[in-house]
Amino acid sequence: MNDEFEFTESSPSTFDIKAFLYKTLSYWKLFILCIGIGLFIVYQQNIRTQQSYKLGTQISVEDDKNPLFTSNTSLTFNWGGVSGKVKTIITTLQSRSHHEKVVNNLQFYITYLKQARFRKDDIYKAAPFTFTLLPNTSQVLDVPVRILVLDDTTFEIGLDFEKSVVSTQNYSSKEKSTVDVSVGPFKQRFEFGDPIVLPFLNGTVHFKKDRKMIAGTDYFIQFQNYDAVVAKYKSKLWVNNPDNSSILNLEMTDVNTGKIEDYLNETVRVLSEDQLNRKNQFVTNTIKFIDEQLDRVKSQLALNADSLNSYRQNNKIFNLDEESLQINEKLSKYEIDKDNTNRQLAYYSNLKIYLETSNSFTDLPAPSIAGVDDANILGNVSKLNALSVQKSKYESTVRSDAAIFGDINRQMEGLKAVLLENISSATNGLRREMAFINSKIAATNSKIRKLPQDQQNMLNIERQYALSEQTYNVFLAKRGEADIIKSASVSDILVIDPAKDTGAQPIDLKLSSRYVFAVIGGFLPPLLLAFLITFFDTKLHSPQNLEQISRIPLLGVIGKSQLDNNLAVHLKPKSTIAESFRSIRSSLQYMYKDKGKDGTKTILVTSSVSGEGKTFCSINLATVFALSGKKTVLVGLDLRKPKIFGDFNLNNDLGVVNYLIGQNTLDDIIVDSEVENLDVITSGPIPPNPSELLIGDAMDNFISELKNRYDYVILDTPPVALVADALELLEYVDASMYVVRQDYTKKGMLNFINDKYKKRELSNISFLYNYYDQKGKYGYGFGYGYGTYGYGAYGNGYHENHTVKSSLFERVKGFFK
Repeated sequence: MNDEFEFTESSPSTFDIKAFLYKTLSYWKLFILCIGIGLFIVYQQNIRTQQSYKLGTQISVEDDKNPLFTSNTSLTFNWGGVSGKVKTIITTLQSRSHHEKVVNNLQFYITYLKQARFRKDDIYKAAPFTFTLLPNTSQVLDVPVRILVLDDTTFEIGLDFEKSVVSTQNYSSKEKSTVDVSVGPFKQRFEFGDPIVLPFLNGTVHFKKDRKMIAGTDYFIQFQNYDAVVAKYKSKLWVNNPDNSSILNLEMTDVNTGKIEDYLNETVRVLSEDQLNRKNQFVTNTIKFIDEQLDRVKSQLALNADSLNSYRQNNKIFNLDEESLQINEKLSKYEIDKDNTNRQLAYYSNLKIYLETSNSFTDLPAPSIAGVDDANILGNVSKLNALSVQKSKYESTVRSDAAIFGDINRQMEGLKAVLLENISSATNGLRREMAFINSKIAATNSKIRKLPQDQQNMLNIERQYALSEQTYNVFLAKRGEADIIKSASVSDILVIDPAKDTGAQPIDLKLSSRYVFAVIGGFLPPLLLAFLITFFDTKLHSPQNLEQISRIPLLGVIGKSQLDNNLAVHLKPKSTIAESFRSIRSSLQYMYKDKGKDGTKTILVTSSVSGEGKTFCSINLATVFALSGKKTVLVGLDLRKPKIFGDFNLNNDLGVVNYLIGQNTLDDIIVDSEVENLDVITSGPIPPNPSELLIGDAMDNFISELKNRYDYVILDTPPVALVADALELLEYVDASMYVVRQDYTKKGMLNFINDKYKKRELSNISFLYNYYDQKGKYGYGFGYGYGTYGYGAYGNGYHENHTVKSSLFERVKGFFK
């Protein structure tokens, strides 16, 4: 098959890059508008938004041991939680309870503001006063409280209530409530330092001595929801653990560098304090226990001393003989041993009950305070306390159903079982030792009974006093050891770099950068609009579009007519449109000459649908042949929707239909036009059967008579996409002109004619590209036809320009179009 018919038309949906680019360029006004809007929006944001800053601090999680805690220390303590503390501390830093402490300490639920041009800036410590809350009182939430400085001693409180009910919060109990107020402004004067007691505001404004108050200056304080403030700062704190090391980097972003600095440093201080308190929990419990015992023994010691002194004075006995002293010393030693043994037995008994009934073991005192020196018991109590401390930490930071709690509980249960066995074994040994001590005491008592009664009583009172004194001295010594160890304890949190503002730069985009993004953002809407229009556009916008989707040759390009009448060539013979039709005439004559066609030439003009300029092209093509001296006839064969009569100011009562049905002769229906050498035959009345009339024998005779009389016969036919009449007339013509219109004809409409051409059902058919605008919908021209190259001033004298003076409204409308 010939290559001409192997052509496959381009899909109408193929994206046209060149059309997209020209469409984009045609929206230059929209680009300017969108960019201007973007710059305006960014400018408004810049003047209304306070810049954000970022500061950080760096800490190290150490495993610091107490330098005074050695194997020789008589008190045994375990500091607990020293292994794997980094993850626990990260979790603690991200916990709500931790941030509640920090917010409470810093009172960050109170914000100090100063009115700028377009916003209220957070000035924090730059405010020349502080607001001290009255304990257990409520403050209004989320309503700016205006502080207007009147002079060095007086200020005015101002609030503007928009609702009759406002929310308040008690920052002592954290309870929220509502208060009824009067809608509108509220004002009242106070002196610095005087308490403010109102239903919605309670506190004292204190003037900072190192600041200067300027009369007429106003500030604002605003109270925020406590839980919301905690949640805000909790989300702002960023914790990073580089390379899973012991180093933690803490960072925070806020609009006030002073707030960031204080919050980070207070966060580290609270963390360090909590870690130290947990670390000292065991020794603190032990000191508490020792203090309770010292109070008890001290009372008993004073009572025994009083009894001894009273007995000596009443019985006049102040000294014992040598034998009595020796016996008393032995008995006192046995009594002390018995007391120590009883103390150990009591500790084991309490420890056993504690293990069997309690789930938390952080309150265990050190075993050594009771004289327990069993290595197994000392070690296991220490391990049990460490696990309990670790569990206590996790309970405040980790979910209750976490797997780690199961592991800790299993370890604690194992230690409890071992401790209970150790306690049973140690108790049995102490009971045997107690029996031995009791036997020695009994033997010594038998010797004492041989002494005089007054000496026996004296010895008994002295033994009780010596026993109380010895016990008191033991507890007092252990209390001193505990204090020394506690005072030597240090936190595991080491501050490497505290938070400090050393000239922090805003982390937001610089103002100039924001404007760059505004320009980029202004480009996007027109680009997207151009893309969507181009992507979904199926119409022809240039001769190139036509050549891309069809192999049918393009015979000529006709410009956009500004006339109200279709007689463009006749009325404006020197216009570019007239030259376009002359160019088409020349092309047709060349085609006829090339094919050796002599005699009458018959030309059919059709299109896809109505409105593409078929009749316009028919009239002007006939006119241009007539102006060349050729006898030409224009025949209106669009029997369903006749048009040509109106442009020639003719009557359509008589025409082709009358001839075809045998009513009139050819001479009856031919009408002379105002154009020399051009006759017109209108279609006539609309028949009920136009298709049948066009395929009858009468049509053969009609065309034959026209060929005998005229050099050129121009047939104006119906659109082929709507009816098949034009196809029935192809057998009578030498050439067919298929009219398409710029920005009107859809590409899909050409599928029908392309298919016919590909199957060789049509021949000698060409396209006429009508309504061509060099700027066009996409703003590009290609120079088809004479006078369409855009020669500008070089065309003066050759072409007539049709200019119509536009109104101001039309010119403005055209600018934005």
